[in-house]
Amino acid sequence: MKKILGLILISTVLSCNTLGSKDGRTADIEITERNIPFVWEAANVYFLLTDRFNNADPSNDVNFGRTEETAVLRGFEGGDLKGITEKINEGYFTDLGINTIWMTPVVEQIHGYTDEGTGITYGYHGYWTKDWTAIDPNYGTEDDLRELVDAAHSKGIRILLDAVINHTGPVTEKDPVWPKEWVRNHTPCTYQDYETTITCTLVENLPDIRTESDEEVDLPPQLVEKWKAEGRYEEEIAELDEFFERTGHPRAPRFYIMKWLADYITDFGIDGYRVDTVKHTEEYVWNEFRQVADHAFAEYKRLNPEKVLDDNEFYMVGEVYNYGISSGRAFDFGDKKVDYFDNGFESLINFEFKWNARQQDLESIFTRYDGILNSDLENFWVLNYLTSHDDHDPFDKEREKPFETATILLLSPGTSQVYYGDESSRSLIIEGAIGDANLRSNMNWDQIAADDHVGEVLSHWQKLGQFRAAHPAVGAGKHEMISEEPYYFSRTYTAGDFKDKVVIGIDLPKGRKVVDVSSAFENGDRIIDKYSNTSLEVKEGKVEIDSDFDILLLAKD
Repeated sequence: MKKILGLILISTVLSCNTLGSKDGRTADIEITERNIPFVWEAANVYFLLTDRFNNADPSNDVNFGRTEETAVLRGFEGGDLKGITEKINEGYFTDLGINTIWMTPVVEQIHGYTDEGTGITYGYHGYWTKDWTAIDPNYGTEDDLRELVDAAHSKGIRILLDAVINHTGPVTEKDPVWPKEWVRNHTPCTYQDYETTITCTLVENLPDIRTESDEEVDLPPQLVEKWKAEGRYEEEIAELDEFFERTGHPRAPRFYIMKWLADYITDFGIDGYRVDTVKHTEEYVWNEFRQVADHAFAEYKRLNPEKVLDDNEFYMVGEVYNYGISSGRAFDFGDKKVDYFDNGFESLINFEFKWNARQQDLESIFTRYDGILNSDLENFWVLNYLTSHDDHDPFDKEREKPFETATILLLSPGTSQVYYGDESSRSLIIEGAIGDANLRSNMNWDQIAADDHVGEVLSHWQKLGQFRAAHPAVGAGKHEMISEEPYYFSRTYTAGDFKDKVVIGIDLPKGRKVVDVSSAFENGDRIIDKYSNTSLEVKEGKVEIDSDFDILLLAKD
């Protein structure tokens, strides 16, 4: 992969931003400029399908003869990197309080189509790799990705890409299977134990990379042929030679892929990887990948000191399907337990969160999560979500509880993951769609512009998101209940000289409210309710406010 780096001056503080709303209107909340440390545990992550978010360049919508009529929402829809950059520059993510964007894989996908029992499907989602060293032209170009990362960093937003090491894309008429030294393709997983979850294919016709092998292998002939046709064979070989000489790793399948994924760190300056299908690969592989990624990130910082955002290390969050925070450090295969936090990851996706949200009251969730994150998972994190791209039972499938969804997700301890369209009630039930295609419709920009109710929903997500982004205490702070009825709690976060305290009230009576804030603030302190944008003064350990809202977000003014 060619290493050409642009230049941009990075700001490490949040700039002054007024919350945007539909039709250019603004909500009544503002983040003032101050030095706010970026804390991964408290991050507000926006997860989007690159192909489904925003189409800014229709000229790249069709490539490689991908013209067959597909099943509903199972072909490329036109979303691209330029479309994401466009929304970054418009301030959409900043207005939403997003400080990290996670995109589905952007590497070149298989050229043909397959049918998994749901109709003709192309690799629109990015998880069917053909060539790890190239960006799929349906998403854009290297320059487009570089511009996206630079634009995000200029606004203090981190970028996560999606790493797939477990498998290639399916075999099609246009996409031959990789050599048998690279993949297995006839051993389906039965998921009975550790071995039958790892050394096998996830589904039929999804070739499994032999990640356990240390045997040296030659490059797949179809990749050699492709690189030569594109005029970059010698460059790719030279980079591989340098990588293997420097690391001493054998030329085994997994190390080729690690090198190719690390190039997106050194070439573009991405800040982290969400790692796909973690439990389907030997755990030691992720420690090896961690070392490769850390070296690449350090090298990027060394070569680009003017672009360094802060001292945070490279971030890796793992998708260990069905892992939940209640498991603490261990994931149980039945015959074996694995600690992925001790194998390369500082964070795992928390598949339990939506069940907690359905079954428990807020204080029970907040107290338990605070306890686990400060004991069993001390110095590690979880990524909470309520909607995702392959969870067929989201928290609010009918989009009947968009306000509640925001409140639970954005005010819970841990890292929050907003799925694109959560904030705008994008439909998760699409006529004619089968299975996960329902979860992957195009972003509903027209509805945001025209629907007053959606505008109100978006404003709620914006207010909570900006408060979370401005106050690491929300996601990473120590939780303490102030009163049960009405429900108030505080969060306190300290790191070095930085100290952040907030008091939050939920499900409050509208109108006059008197709040005991003595555990967080002192008499005479000027504080502000960020939800109503009302300035207050602490008197006798309390503040009094008359607002039309049932929520308070209190912090020092």
